[in-house]
Amino acid sequence: MVLLNLMYLNCLTAIFTFIHNSLSDLESLRESFTHLIIPPTMSRRRKPIPILEKVEIIDAGSEGKALARVDNMVVFVPFVVPGDIVDLQVTRRKKNFYEAKAIKFHHYSDKRVEPKCEHFGLCGGCKWQIMPYGDQLKYKQKQVVDNFERIGKLDTSGIDPILPSANEYFYRNKLEFTISNRRWLTEKEMADGWPEDTNGLGFHLPGMFDKIIDINNCYLQAEPSNSIRSSVREFARENNFTFYDTKAHVGLLRNLVVRTAITGEVMIIVVFAEDQDDNIRLLLEHLKTSFPEITSLMWAVNKKLNDTIFDQAVHLYSGNPFIIEEMEGLKFKVGPKSFYQTNSEQAYNLYKIAREFAGLKGHETVYDLYCGTGTITNFIARSVKKVVGVEIVPEAIDDAKHNSELNGIKNTSFFAGDLAKLLNEEFISSNGAPDIVITDPPRAGMHPKVIDQLLNALPEKIVYVSCNPATQARDIDMMREKYELTKIQPVDMFPQTHHVENVCLLVKRP
Repeated sequence: MVLLNLMYLNCLTAIFTFIHNSLSDLESLRESFTHLIIPPTMSRRRKPIPILEKVEIIDAGSEGKALARVDNMVVFVPFVVPGDIVDLQVTRRKKNFYEAKAIKFHHYSDKRVEPKCEHFGLCGGCKWQIMPYGDQLKYKQKQVVDNFERIGKLDTSGIDPILPSANEYFYRNKLEFTISNRRWLTEKEMADGWPEDTNGLGFHLPGMFDKIIDINNCYLQAEPSNSIRSSVREFARENNFTFYDTKAHVGLLRNLVVRTAITGEVMIIVVFAEDQDDNIRLLLEHLKTSFPEITSLMWAVNKKLNDTIFDQAVHLYSGNPFIIEEMEGLKFKVGPKSFYQTNSEQAYNLYKIAREFAGLKGHETVYDLYCGTGTITNFIARSVKKVVGVEIVPEAIDDAKHNSELNGIKNTSFFAGDLAKLLNEEFISSNGAPDIVITDPPRAGMHPKVIDQLLNALPEKIVYVSCNPATQARDIDMMREKYELTKIQPVDMFPQTHHVENVCLLVKRP
């Protein structure tokens, strides 16, 4: 008993020592912890991690990973494409699947192309860059079909071909960058000795919260995005500004947000972690002078442990406190905390599909559930009698109301609240029973209580917009007794990634 107590005491001492020293090597922590709990003489023999030889990649799977099958075991592999034949090093073993990485290529697929971005393979943002765009579309369409048939047991014979994006690159209107003193070092840098400057401005390394990839060029957002990001980094280095330390929670520069609009307007938000008024003003004045195309220059100080600024004050340094997006003559104010579809041009196509599926005649009362800043609400308002928008985020509802006022739209009403609680018989009685419901929930899908209320209200049509075909199929399956799925239209909002948007039309059964 004394020996065991001593072992546990040593274990706790070691853990607190590791925490105190802020060790970043989690593997070392795991091995040391195991060694203390199970002394070498008592340790169990670990199974060797297998290498799978000459495995053919057969499909493109979820989360941007490709798929292989070995001895009836599914294997998920990043940065490969169907048709590659590779040796795989298993990195994770579960009961029903493996995760692995390619360590040797025996044959390159004819579906493989050279990635455009120099950071491919390290940055996790555009995992399908090595696949031609036509093949990306094919696998996205297949993803919708597979989810609807497997999860929802739904008929997909009437599915329309996926709508491609006009732009394969430079389509995003918003990027959020991290500024850190812990950039990922190249093998050459480590071989030459630890560099003095480990600051960087870019994206988090996948799976590592405290490491960022210092981005030279990103092909997701058009200029002046790259120029502004590079200028902030160089100006900070020249003026010895401190970059944020994610472990010690010190340092001046923390995040950079770049938002652009189809109108050409540009919003920059610099997020600081410390109140250094002189340095804050110095950087903001540099951006204002160097980039006259910035129409909204803003800043915030975030001293919290997480990066979100939705609960922080955002201050205007110069220009307007918003940028303007435009769609069919409608103007939409986009503030620093506003949600707007990140592919502006394709968002227009998405909303046109939703409007077409709804088949509006002009006399309808429409509910727009999970309405965000009211983009769809205001987009269809001129074609109907009345639109009721509901969203849980109060700030988004404020934006939605402003957008109606900006466009002189008077037949909309907006409510902030949790739909699972707000959408009840009293709410429907007060606002009128919906003839049509348009719903665009988050990735988790609709709450079961929301589905129950829709089945009680029984609108003639439900237009379901989703960024997650899996939860969309699940929800539609729950409504199949009273609704028939009549149309399915996938839309590619995010080229070079596995993500796909999908629009469905449900019609009430007779």
